[in-house]
Amino acid sequence: MTAAATHKAPYYTNFGGHPPQTELLTDRAIVTEAYTVIPKGVLRDIVTSVFPEWSNTRAWVLNRPIAGGATTFSQSILEVSPGGAASKPEPQAEVSGFIFVLGGELSLVIEGAEHVLSEGGYAYLPAGSTWSARNDGAEVANFHWIRKRYEPVAGIAAPGPVVGNERDVEPGEMPGTEGKWRTTRMLDPNDIAFDFGVNIVTFEPGASIPFAETHVMEHGLYVLEGKGVYRLNGDWVEVEAGDYMSLRAFCPQACYAGGPSNFRYLLYKDQNRQVAL
Repeated sequence: MTAAATHKAPYYTNFGGHPPQTELLTDRAIVTEAYTVIPKGVLRDIVTSVFPEWSNTRAWVLNRPIAGGATTFSQSILEVSPGGAASKPEPQAEVSGFIFVLGGELSLVIEGAEHVLSEGGYAYLPAGSTWSARNDGAEVANFHWIRKRYEPVAGIAAPGPVVGNERDVEPGEMPGTEGKWRTTRMLDPNDIAFDFGVNIVTFEPGASIPFAETHVMEHGLYVLEGKGVYRLNGDWVEVEAGDYMSLRAFCPQACYAGGPSNFRYLLYKDQNRQVAL
């Protein structure tokens, strides 16, 4: 039995609400020039956004391009109530997208083909494609929506839609880790038509990234399960399921998995393109 088959969810989806007046106002939220940490306790009712293209839906915007921050992508968590829908969700034809379902079910119609995404389901939505979304179920649907302006390359056809579930993707073992550090790649990393990747990274308790990765790729990381300690630009930061991190280009990064369960996170990164000057 593969590691993907033995994984058990749920992913963290306990968003919203409002803390009582008896709670302390201190939290783990951090904003620096190199990285941002948005802990799960920040995702309350008072900080939601409403996207005009969606009905019966609210969102928490986790990242948007800003001066001094990560600039290649936006990332949001959407909560679609039963009956909620969007007939034309993407307002910019030049923007591609990626959806990852945390809980509930989301029905997508992409170029006339219908797909029902349940927990762990994902879809790549090409720039300029025709797609719609709705929640036909009896429960709230929660999902991540990553958006990026697509960077075309002369002579290379843009990718088409991709639909799947992370549990059906065999994770790759990182070298020298005996499978204790695995990466589930939901978009083909060898297909240079894609200008970003979305992976699920899994660490067994005690496993680590044993060096400070320092590279040009920006990251959005959402912790799906477990807890860990991240080394970000010289700082040690504790994170757990439901927390989010946005990392600027060249932010040094490493981590340890804390246990007792696996430490897993959803990872965005921009890739496969020359630096525009």
